[in-house]
Amino acid sequence: MKNTAIIIPTRLGAKRFPNKPLAEINGIPMVLHVLHRAKESKIKNIFVATPDDKICKIINENGGTAILTKDNHESGTDRIHEVYLKMLKDKIDLIINLQGDMPNIKPDSILKLERLMRKNNCNIGTLGASIEKKEEFNDPNVVKVEVNKALKNDDFLDAQDFFRIKKDSINKNTYHHIGIYAFTSVGLTQYVKLSRSKLEIDRNLEQMRAMENHLTIKVGLSNSTPLSVDTEQDLIKISKEMRK
Repeated sequence: MKNTAIIIPTRLGAKRFPNKPLAEINGIPMVLHVLHRAKESKIKNIFVATPDDKICKIINENGGTAILTKDNHESGTDRIHEVYLKMLKDKIDLIINLQGDMPNIKPDSILKLERLMRKNNCNIGTLGASIEKKEEFNDPNVVKVEVNKALKNDDFLDAQDFFRIKKDSINKNTYHHIGIYAFTSVGLTQYVKLSRSKLEIDRNLEQMRAMENHLTIKVGLSNSTPLSVDTEQDLIKISKEMRK
């Protein structure tokens, strides 16, 4: 069995940017842009996982499949696990968690992560991109990932750390973390059985739950850096970018 699913976790109640999934980018709700990028990857099994009826309605009316989840999940990964159990258990062996705030992710990046996961023996994988501007190192909205050597195109290296701001982080082995994860069904089940960790809470980074419990996360190189929408200023920036 070698079947892949993309699950997009999203909700309206984010504290930093309420109603973010429905914020319009050039007249289209952001969550629909993300859905379109997922469809462009040609991966057949695509679901949106949300606790909000409003998001479900918009997704289902626009040719997607939304699954209504519980509203008390502690992370997006916990939310996708609910959909996995409801819809995909014993049918899918690889689950891609595509964040709902990356409307301009390249379909090629999604497929590269899938390929790296299929090629390498690991349970959790993600992507990083080169940091082009030094000010990004001090921007808490840019999540960074550190590996032990410079990433090359076909590498899939163990993540050493994930952080927002870190002293002496400017080095060639630190990359802009892309908000996409791939889990084997085994890795996803392992992850959700773990309690929230200290650094997960302190840094507001769910991947730290895996790191603090000694689960390996491998990192591949993305040739593009999709913009993650965390603020209204990000929304303005990405709207201009996607209008080109």
